[in-house]
Amino acid sequence: MILITTKTSAIITRMPKSSTTPLVILGIDPGLADTGFGVVHQSGNKLKMVDYGSIKTKAGLPLEKRLLEIHESLVTLIKAHRPSAISIEKLFFCKNLKTAIDVGQARGVVLLTAGQYQLQISEFTPLEIKLALTSYGKASKNQIKQMVKNILQLEKLPKSDDAADALASAICCAHSLTKIK
Repeated sequence: MILITTKTSAIITRMPKSSTTPLVILGIDPGLADTGFGVVHQSGNKLKMVDYGSIKTKAGLPLEKRLLEIHESLVTLIKAHRPSAISIEKLFFCKNLKTAIDVGQARGVVLLTAGQYQLQISEFTPLEIKLALTSYGKASKNQIKQMVKNILQLEKLPKSDDAADALASAICCAHSLTKIK
């Protein structure tokens, strides 16, 4: 299992819960080989990136081992950041049936793990995420990365497409939860 984060201390940092603690959202872009994640704090109308990266599994491992690695990495992230909500990108369309099945199995692991920790689950299609961030449903990967950078006030664009998509999903969730309140 390879868990890549942007902050080496992120896995051991524990956020205390209090009435002033911001809402913590864990965004996930599921995949069997590479599951992107992004942790965003929302305080009022302000969003702040806390951590992002990828959970990578090796292609040669049996499927059940790869899914277990995704689960264990998610548990580590949940324990470290204690999110109250998780935002998961929906599988909307896939030209390759095998890829769709693999992503679906990874999504199942994410949903199961979120359920185990009683997290509020929000699911968004790539189209919904693109519209929420750019107001354009056919936005390119680079346009999404640029908006993630701008909204979260990052110094540079996220390198990983999967991590950028996970951060975008978390931003979409934050906007959705703000509208509900």
